[in-house]
Amino acid sequence: MKQNQKILVVDDEQDLLEILKFNLETEGYEVTTATSAEEALETDITSFDLILLDVMMGGMSGFAMAKKLKDNPQTAGVPIIFLTARDTENDTVTGFNLGADDYISKPFSIREVLVRVRAVLRRTAAVDDSAEPQILSYQGIVMNLDKKTVSIDGEEVAFTKTEFELLHLLLNERGRVFSRQELIERIWPKDVLVLDRTVDVNITRLRKKVGRFAKCIVTRLGFGYYFDE
Repeated sequence: MKQNQKILVVDDEQDLLEILKFNLETEGYEVTTATSAEEALETDITSFDLILLDVMMGGMSGFAMAKKLKDNPQTAGVPIIFLTARDTENDTVTGFNLGADDYISKPFSIREVLVRVRAVLRRTAAVDDSAEPQILSYQGIVMNLDKKTVSIDGEEVAFTKTEFELLHLLLNERGRVFSRQELIERIWPKDVLVLDRTVDVNITRLRKKVGRFAKCIVTRLGFGYYFDE
């Protein structure tokens, strides 16, 4: 594990904040806490390796905070795990459509949280900044695979983690048709139930963000999606 990985925990339950802070610090993480989304947004979000974010809080909700972060290219790449008592299908879909990396329903065990935190940090670990940046491009689309940024015709556009990984997969294997099930298996966490319509929603969002290249993301009826040159 990278030394001093920084985690921001946002929850309006003070007791839970203290429990999470103690256990995460025991594991070697550097932890900052906030009792509201508004307080959290006053911190330097870009300095954190992960955010544990409660959904139901007074004032700004966790979903609203997540959308604000994902819409900003500077903070779009910071991983988010939602912590919430809301575990309905629609809430889960909403969370992942906003770009969440995981979703833990309350009540949960601290051991479960630690396992999920390690898994997300492992998946999103930053590469060595001294190395040459890995770039994937197609005409006016430029993906920096190290910084997790996307530029469309020279303008940086904010992508959620899911949108970024979808574009990466489709662009990297141009011409190959991926079924919805293949996309689910390649993009989403293994222990999360993802519906076909979640894939469709993310493809729609992806098309909007790539502008004039939207026509390149093609639906092959009955089969799935592919990137057409």
